[in-house]
Amino acid sequence: MIGSLALVGSGEYLPAMSEFERSLIDDGVKNGKQPVYIQIPTAAGQESEARLKYWQDLGQRAADSIGVKSIFLPIFTRDDANNQEFADQINNAALIYLSGGDPHYLAKTLSNTKLWTAILENWQTGSSLAGCSAGAMVLSSHIPNFRVSKGDATPGLNLIPNIRVIPHFNKFFRWIPESAAKVVMNVPQGGILIGIDELTALVKRSGDDFWKASGLGKVHFLKGVPDQQLLDGQIIKF
Repeated sequence: MIGSLALVGSGEYLPAMSEFERSLIDDGVKNGKQPVYIQIPTAAGQESEARLKYWQDLGQRAADSIGVKSIFLPIFTRDDANNQEFADQINNAALIYLSGGDPHYLAKTLSNTKLWTAILENWQTGSSLAGCSAGAMVLSSHIPNFRVSKGDATPGLNLIPNIRVIPHFNKFFRWIPESAAKVVMNVPQGGILIGIDELTALVKRSGDDFWKASGLGKVHFLKGVPDQQLLDGQIIKF
């Protein structure tokens, strides 16, 4: 049984998202996994030690608030991502969470490593997998280069190859026309472009054939399916 898959616009480990994170843990437990919350901060690997400590403490508080064990995996380099001891700690965890930061660094660090293989194997056998901000963007086939509009895209992890995610949509793209967002994201023919607001997620639950919006904001469909916005609890199939 493939596990739940969540694309999150922002808000990992924050109180506003705790009920949602609890639900992903529950999904994994229903699939026979242990109530363990794996936190992978790789996308923030180039930030300061103080900032990394902040993310670790925030993640621990989030796990404590929903009453589960947390494991913070210090995966900051490709050597870390190829460390079998780290990869083994993922086994049978109910929730594996890729938190935010730099999606290009995240993709380059995890691609074709023992850790990514372990993540895939556990998701394919029932663990929930969530990506927040950079962690959601990296799951596509390619990650556009925002800073250099004509720069080459970075190959992603290719879990959802035809989907492009714009996180923090209501914050960073509020003043940019949706037509411009489509150009910036360089969505291929047949691809789907999704903008996800902060403190909001789009989730495909284990066993479901549809996606559902969850959270305080909206999920915006900009290309590939009819343009629409979903609010909390609304669903879409594609």
